[in-house]
Amino acid sequence: MTGTKVIIDLFGSVALLLWGLHMVRSSIIQAYGGSLRASLRNFLDNRCKAFVGGLGITLLLQSSTATALLASSFITSVPALGLLLGADVGTALVAQVLSFKPFWLSPMLLFTGFVMFSQLSRERDKQWGMFCIGLGLMLLALQLILSASGPMRDSDIAQGVLAALASDPILAVLVAAIFTYMAHSSLAIILLVVSLAGTGVLGVPVALTLVLGANLGGALPAVMATMNKTPEVRRPPIGNFLFRLFGCILVLPWLGQVELLLPLIELDAGRQIVNFHLLFNLVLVAVALPLVHLMAQLTEALLPAELNDEQEFKPRHLDAAALEVPALALSNVVREILRMGDTLESMISSTLDALKNEDQNLVQQMKKSDDLIDDFHEKIHLYLTQLSRESLNEKDSRRCNEIMAFATNLEHVGDIIERSLALLIAKKNQQQLHFSAGDKEEIKQLYLCVQTNMKLAFSVFLSGDLNSARHLLEQKTEVRDLEHGAVNRHQKRLREQDHHDINVSALYLDILRDLKKINSCLVSVAYPILDHAGELRDSRLRVSHS
Repeated sequence: MTGTKVIIDLFGSVALLLWGLHMVRSSIIQAYGGSLRASLRNFLDNRCKAFVGGLGITLLLQSSTATALLASSFITSVPALGLLLGADVGTALVAQVLSFKPFWLSPMLLFTGFVMFSQLSRERDKQWGMFCIGLGLMLLALQLILSASGPMRDSDIAQGVLAALASDPILAVLVAAIFTYMAHSSLAIILLVVSLAGTGVLGVPVALTLVLGANLGGALPAVMATMNKTPEVRRPPIGNFLFRLFGCILVLPWLGQVELLLPLIELDAGRQIVNFHLLFNLVLVAVALPLVHLMAQLTEALLPAELNDEQEFKPRHLDAAALEVPALALSNVVREILRMGDTLESMISSTLDALKNEDQNLVQQMKKSDDLIDDFHEKIHLYLTQLSRESLNEKDSRRCNEIMAFATNLEHVGDIIERSLALLIAKKNQQQLHFSAGDKEEIKQLYLCVQTNMKLAFSVFLSGDLNSARHLLEQKTEVRDLEHGAVNRHQKRLREQDHHDINVSALYLDILRDLKKINSCLVSVAYPILDHAGELRDSRLRVSHS
């Protein structure tokens, strides 16, 4: 067998292993992403519970990075470090199970998974089928790696490269760390090292250094994925990386002694490597878990909180690394939608205050706020477009479309306020036009109704509750009736006056119109929910009998 074919076979087998891991992780997240996030939240009361939660979720996902991403939106430094330590132990336990080479399960898993995915109708059952296929592909890939690595024992080039790594342990650690980061999976690299050691291609000493490097590199994806996040989110992954770095530095000089002790547990070289991987993580947890408070303080000193007010109001949760976890990505977008809503609520309140207090700076304030809303809308739209290119189930796809539509309507609200309502109020203040007491009260009542409906709209957006959606849609009729009544009473007041300013009247009617438009944009969030429940008619037109 030529060296080129050996390399192609080996790389293809590793690629198949990574794809199997991806299928396993994606299927579980698609089926239980929201439930897993809720479960993780319940485990974050303290570092010990967080450790158990991280371990358990990682046993399912077979990826410590995916576990970190699932919890990234609500973790704080101390429990987060416990969770990441538990996730690393979970990965080591998965490696233990797969190192026993249950290759006979592969055909059964592939067949079972195919039948479940192709024949069952429930989405969650299909995802379990994908899980079985992914696990079957992983076992098949490990079998192929063993077959492909056999000829490498007789390759002078391969032995020369491995000899160079054996003579320079630090280089071996760095090489393994880089490859692990590139693969975004410490489990895949560990299984590759175990397979190569089991066939005699790798000697135990160099395999141990590669395991240390894989453990170090396994912490890097979470660090890089949060590089553009707030300091609070970046601290736990960096703390976990520092724990692993210190662990590697302390253990590396003692690998010779460790090599002598491992045969006391098991004689098989591959099993020795996977046992070392588990022992390294267990010892690291025993040492690091009591020190998480100190590490949290260190990371806070390294990454102090930002005091940049401008950055505080810009989109900050749209993490590109979370796109492969649809449940997390959608959760990130919802958080930005809520921040977008806070800005809009402030805009509406400001226009009401300016109407009362005759604020001359209103237009400039609204322009800045609308620029912020436009920035939110643009970033959210791009993020959801990227997410829609992923393989989404029907529920996530529908939610993605609902969020995009609601974000667009919120952007329309910002435009109405900045380009029309704020200009109207500024014109009133500049020209010193005055409304009657009755007109002022009518505007105030409509404002308060719109503000109340805005809160209800966001509640419907978050909960998807059918009764709340129905109530919100009823408010559209109430606002329309309120506006019609205000117009009729305004015209009645004009008829009772001997003189009236036509500019004041036109301004009043335009403000009512804009408030009604804003309310219509907010109410739109109820339509997808009611439509999905079959509670909307196709048309409001009566059937023609002609």
